[in-house]
Amino acid sequence: MPVRPALAAVLGGAALLTLATAPAHAAAPVHAAGPGRIAVPVHAAPVHAAPGESVTVDTVGRLAADGTVTLTGTYRCTGNTGPVFVTSALSQRDPRVKHGIGGTVARCDGTTHTWSNSGQVSGETLTPGTAHVQATVMELRPVGLVPLPVFHATADQDVTLVRE
Repeated sequence: MPVRPALAAVLGGAALLTLATAPAHAAAPVHAAGPGRIAVPVHAAPVHAAPGESVTVDTVGRLAADGTVTLTGTYRCTGNTGPVFVTSALSQRDPRVKHGIGGTVARCDGTTHTWSNSGQVSGETLTPGTAHVQATVMELRPVGLVPLPVFHATADQDVTLVRE
């Protein structure tokens, strides 16, 4: 089995396992629904960073002639027990369609480091101009037989893609 599908299967299984084994008392409170309203969990807004941890996205991304996108920024994290990565996803025309752009191994030593992810997208031709990037510092924390994803920090940033 190729590495990417295997990693996706492990991460997907870990996410489902996390949801299935969450204690009942940890359920998120829900805003009350009323006439014409929908009940929304309070935790629906994304967690952006644990205390003392951060990730940023530079406001300019590079777009090469062959379609390779390079995104950059900084991160700071602490307290990991498993491997940690800085991942990035980009959307341009349709915000519902996100393209994974590379991944960088992170060092969680409490100091600020730079990250740079490069990759090509399939199914869409990117053009110079406005795009949206989400960067995440994610750890695969060993828990039993399956590493579970732990999110240290996330950032959403509008960027400008420029030709190299």
